Amino acid sequence: MRRVFVGIAGAVVSSLSVQASAADLPARAYSTAPAMMSSIYDWSGFYIGINGGGGSAHNCWSLVADAFGDLPGSEGCHDATGGTVGGQIGYRWQSANWVFGVEGQGNWANFKGNNVSLLFGPDSNQSRVDRFGLITGQVGYALDNVLFYVKGGAAVTGNKYDAISGIDGSTLGSASETRWGGAIGAGAELGFAPNWSVGVEYNHLFMGTHSVNLTDPTGAFLETESISQDVDIGLVRLNYRFGGWGAPVTARY
Repeated sequence: MRRVFVGIAGAVVSSLSVQASAADLPARAYSTAPAMMSSIYDWSGFYIGINGGGGSAHNCWSLVADAFGDLPGSEGCHDATGGTVGGQIGYRWQSANWVFGVEGQGNWANFKGNNVSLLFGPDSNQSRVDRFGLITGQVGYALDNVLFYVKGGAAVTGNKYDAISGIDGSTLGSASETRWGGAIGAGAELGFAPNWSVGVEYNHLFMGTHSVNLTDPTGAFLETESISQDVDIGLVRLNYRFGGWGAPVTARY
């Protein structure tokens, strides 16, 4: 009995000694810090903005028929260049770094140019684009407050055409039309303040070839021209987005 008691006492003393030693050890270090909250720019939401820049419409005229029975043929090409100003409205939604959107844009323009007709020189042909619009979808990739995107969709231009006398500068015939086509483009945008962003954008408009009837000042038929058109536009854009600066995301440090 005495031996049993001594053995039990020894075990108890040994156990207390181990616990005391463990209490003297330093606290366990954690290998990772707890998660903290950060903030990134969020491109989601409705936005509205203005834009301005310049463009060039490449137009080629070919005579189909006229009131005088002349043979058809090419009359040559010219670039109608000038400035433009307008606005845009759209909506974007962001998933991780990818940004998707839809946008409508309308612009006034003054793209104007002419060339001496290869068939009827010194008379000349003049083209003018006085307005255009875009309805496009966007796909972009965001690096925080910097967004790169491509776009594509439908385009419309408002055009005016004039055949001008090379002798006295009078208008021999004129026509106007609204032309629909396609558009592709690309741009980059920088979020520089809460809700505000500025960017640059390039668009190419594929407007195809249309037959256009020109009439003289009395309203009588003068000629039918087959006119092809492609438009290149460069813009600077300023947008205001409805919503906050950024969305909180979890980040580990």
